[in-house]
Amino acid sequence: MPAVQITMAEGRTQEQKRAVAKRVTDVLVEELGVAPDAITVYIYELGRDQIAKSGVFLSETT
Repeated sequence: MPAVQITMAEGRTQEQKRAVAKRVTDVLVEELGVAPDAITVYIYELGRDQIAKSGVFLSETT
């Protein structure tokens, strides 16, 4: 039962997240030979004030 966790900044549409979950599932089906219903994809979204890159919060950049 493969499980994939994706953590990203909030702001993507439900359609974009659905497409990512589908593509990740398709790759695991192809590469691992498991059934799609055995795969779980978790998408965690964080606010831009909860993610810092190079010491600067994303909310402080463009």
